[in-house]
Amino acid sequence: MRTLLNLVWLVFGGFWLALGYAFAGVIFCVLIVTIPLGVASFRMATYALWPFGRAVVRQPGAGAGSVLLNVVWVLLAGWWLALGHVVTAVAQAITIIGIPLAVANLKLLPVSLFPYGKRIVPADSLAPGDRPLHSI
Repeated sequence: MRTLLNLVWLVFGGFWLALGYAFAGVIFCVLIVTIPLGVASFRMATYALWPFGRAVVRQPGAGAGSVLLNVVWVLLAGWWLALGHVVTAVAQAITIIGIPLAVANLKLLPVSLFPYGKRIVPADSLAPGDRPLHSI
């Protein structure tokens, strides 16, 4: 079922969302100072490309550095990538088949705005005590 949902997701919005993240990653990698933002953007591109069956969990030991990077991320890229998720979710919610995809798109909003301090892991690899922030 995950594969089917991922394929439908890929066709109806996932490819374009991942392309937006990849474009941001390329732009961020131009300057040495913003390479960490580019790495996060590429990580998010893979998540936006194939999200079903993955979960977002807190990164242990994330501190003030991740807060600072999240602020810079929101100012430079997070707001327009989140806007892309909202626009895509609205377009997907028009049809009955697209409603689960729209819900998944809205679940991606928090991590698209604040990616630092979080890890994207396969949902199958979660330990019994792990509490995902969200999973799709």
